[in-house]
Amino acid sequence: MRKHYASGLEKLLYVLPTGGGKTFVFCYIANQAVARGNNVLILVHRKELLLQASRSLSELGVKHGLIAPGHTPTKHPVQVASVQTIVRRMHHMKWPPGLIVVDEAHHLTAGSLWGKVIEYYDGVPVLGVTATPERLDGQGLGDHAGGFFQEMVLGPTIGELIEMGNLVRPVVYSSPIEVDLTGVRKTAGGDYNAKQLGGAVDKPRITGSAVDHYRKYLGGAPAIAFCASVAHAEHVAAQFRAAGYQAVSLDGNVPDGERKRRIADLGTGRLNLITSCDIISEGTDIPIVAGAILLRPTASLSLYLQQVGRALRPYNGKKEAIILDHVGNSGSMENGVFVPKHGLPDEDRDWSIDGRAKGKRAKDDDQQINVRQCEQCYRVHKPAPCCPHCGYSYPVQAREIEEVDGQLEQITPEMVKRERKKEQGKAKSYDDLLKIARERGYKPGWARYVAKSRGIPVPVKSEVEAA
Repeated sequence: MRKHYASGLEKLLYVLPTGGGKTFVFCYIANQAVARGNNVLILVHRKELLLQASRSLSELGVKHGLIAPGHTPTKHPVQVASVQTIVRRMHHMKWPPGLIVVDEAHHLTAGSLWGKVIEYYDGVPVLGVTATPERLDGQGLGDHAGGFFQEMVLGPTIGELIEMGNLVRPVVYSSPIEVDLTGVRKTAGGDYNAKQLGGAVDKPRITGSAVDHYRKYLGGAPAIAFCASVAHAEHVAAQFRAAGYQAVSLDGNVPDGERKRRIADLGTGRLNLITSCDIISEGTDIPIVAGAILLRPTASLSLYLQQVGRALRPYNGKKEAIILDHVGNSGSMENGVFVPKHGLPDEDRDWSIDGRAKGKRAKDDDQQINVRQCEQCYRVHKPAPCCPHCGYSYPVQAREIEEVDGQLEQITPEMVKRERKKEQGKAKSYDDLLKIARERGYKPGWARYVAKSRGIPVPVKSEVEAA
């Protein structure tokens, strides 16, 4: 990020998965900016995010103020602001920021509240942070696609954070029964209509299954259930209480003090379950949570990853996170075949700030999601000859063969690997490697890594990347 800023760029987007420490990263950067004599404005859009940023700044010893209803204005060099509040006050403030940090920056587009703030402080460097640089409406976050950012910087992926011990591995179970969404329309933003969705999923069959599977796979461990509406969340909590579990719902009408108490009770184990519509999708850290129960279908990859991310944080003795997907967000059965939707949480994602062509859905992009569902226990996992959970062996499929010199020869992984190495060895430039990466579905970072290891010059932006 420093190199990009030093090169003259002003607006960068930093991507780091949920649980990877985005808040601490930008709070550390804010502290460094203050040491250089700059004021820093941190934009958030939820009360939970405002308080989370404040806690992280305090842990780093950074004095700061909060610009939001109920908070007294201060003159500290760092201000964490509710975007809804700052957009009304910025015209009267005599406090020019030297850096603007935008949390959950996938919301930052032209015409949005965030966009109005950025446009007002034109010329001020901007750092956006997000776990998912993709919008459901397909609009790009790049300045060439209707957004603001000039460059994207990728941090570790979910898979890499798992290998590093910063997150735990998700174990996903998906229902073999597809949820009937007939009559449920989508909003202008691209996700399902909340009111209609609540009616489609708030049914005894789905809720009863959620209780049974919670008992089977989580056995009373702390969990969060993500629901389609406030009424749905209340009904689900009631069903869990009827089954003997300590469960409460959480929504925007719950007073702040009571909301904090309920979240704290889940964190200490006094509660088995919190059900919620939107309140704890973003900015809530409860590492003890052992599982996420998905009861709200969503077309949004961002929301899906935010929700499952609530359960991926490590905790003493916690080896994995159980994801119970009752609504097919990871994928669902269609005509007896499991069809991936958003895939597994730790799938590699080929993020882009370019946006998508109008009418093209995220799952239509040139990304291959390789997962399968066990026919016996319904666990969703990466392709394997048998289920890693119950050991069920899948029927053996006939292997592909290749005709060579008139003889039939079986294609083996070793052969594929050997041919790929040959192809890679023929690459003479970074653009050649980048083309190979695209054909294989690799991230551009692979091309850069191979190029540097072979001493091939790596331009700031190549002709292939520009195209």
